Amino acid sequence: MSKLNEQIKAFNTMYGLPAPEVPVIDHAVFPDRLDLIDRLAKFKLILLEELDEVHALQVSINRGASEIEILTELADWLGDLQVYCASEMAKFGLDNAAVLSIIMESNMSKLGPDGKPIYDERGKVMKGPGYYKPELAIKTWILQELGETK
Repeated sequence: MSKLNEQIKAFNTMYGLPAPEVPVIDHAVFPDRLDLIDRLAKFKLILLEELDEVHALQVSINRGASEIEILTELADWLGDLQVYCASEMAKFGLDNAAVLSIIMESNMSKLGPDGKPIYDERGKVMKGPGYYKPELAIKTWILQELGETK
């Protein structure tokens, strides 16, 4: 387990948040699917609130903040987003590093037929013909974590 994952689990435990050892939907916390839907809706709202903190960074840039100040605020903002997501993953026993590694492997398959990245007008990397979705590998990882095979 990575140091970050250990810190996230310690954080969740300290604040009375779930931090199961294996992937699970805790039915004591989410007795039915509506409770899980509600939790995801709340997470989305909090995440949107966190995303909106980019405005403070934009204000700093506009007021002429130094490059070091901008990089510091940028690291803090992006880091907060990642920590918040990692804490949410830990609530379901999902290993942040393992899941992100699987997703990155999938992302590496997005190249075009010429072996080069494909970008849209915003600079987002688009899916090439060799792209494969990460869900099957994530499911396989979860089953392995649970000691199951299918």
